[in-house]
Amino acid sequence: MFGEQRTRTLLGPTDPARGTVVAPPRLSARELIDRAEATPDPATAHPVAGRRHRRPSRRLVLAAGALAVAAGASAVVRGLDPSTPDAPPTAVPPGGESGVVLVPVAYQFDSDAPAGAQLRALAGRIADAEHDQRRGRYMYHRTRVWGDPVMTSEDGRHHMAFADETRVWQTPDGKSGEEVTVQLEPQYPDQASRDYWQRSLRNTGTPAPARVPLPPMDIEPLPSTRAQVGELLKVEYGAGVVSKEVSTVFGRYVVPRRTRAEILRVLADVPGFVWRGEVTDRAGRKGVAITFDDRAHDAQSLLIFDPRTGELLAHERLSLAPMRISAYLSILDTAWTDQPG
Repeated sequence: MFGEQRTRTLLGPTDPARGTVVAPPRLSARELIDRAEATPDPATAHPVAGRRHRRPSRRLVLAAGALAVAAGASAVVRGLDPSTPDAPPTAVPPGGESGVVLVPVAYQFDSDAPAGAQLRALAGRIADAEHDQRRGRYMYHRTRVWGDPVMTSEDGRHHMAFADETRVWQTPDGKSGEEVTVQLEPQYPDQASRDYWQRSLRNTGTPAPARVPLPPMDIEPLPSTRAQVGELLKVEYGAGVVSKEVSTVFGRYVVPRRTRAEILRVLADVPGFVWRGEVTDRAGRKGVAITFDDRAHDAQSLLIFDPRTGELLAHERLSLAPMRISAYLSILDTAWTDQPG
């Protein structure tokens, strides 16, 4: 989900999948440098909102999610400076404060109840999405990503996470397509990191949207049986890998209702997923969530599904290490269309 193509580029000849046709990295080295330099001017930037002494339980920040929806906000933000006292999270309306760290999505339940029964019930009642009744030449997705990639200072103390919104039109066979990427404001884990990067990087303004053709790639048709869906999601590798594969599938395909139901049933049988109940995602949409605590990597994955259609709305990968930068994918639109627009 986060940085797959970048990892392949770094591996080079040692990449075990070398020779497989894949899409190129979303950004060239030059574009990455331009993004790093296009940070807000320190003289006009606002301070980080709501710094905290400790990371609260997600239940404690449920009210912030409600504020964000009521205000029409695009995000809920907080700092993570462990040296300062607690302060309430702040909802930020469009055009308001920027360049801060997003609060982890708050969920309803803190108990560790397995998600299986709830996921099977959801699979049995999902309805058609709008795209289930349409067809077109291109699969269309509009996604927003925070925390991909993350830049770290030479001393390892200061971090900056990039963010962007991407629109992709791609034929179902992968033979042609286009992609448009718009840079968003970067995110920081604390005030010190914000100050460091805004002192260190030149403010060159926000780059124009980058529109590029997609190279041909092989896209296999989506499977329809539960066994095939299990293979697609790589269930043999456990819930951490499955979480990533679910977000990849929903971010690449226009997933029909039958396959969405099978995905939910497959997830129900994967050990480790916990039911978290009702949530509000960063786009203000109501959903239901499951989590997996990846203790081997000190991280948590959270998947948010539309309670009516069973579509994936968002995937959050939250690092529980001191840096605590949350990588977050939000799938804002999925559709069929006859031409890029």
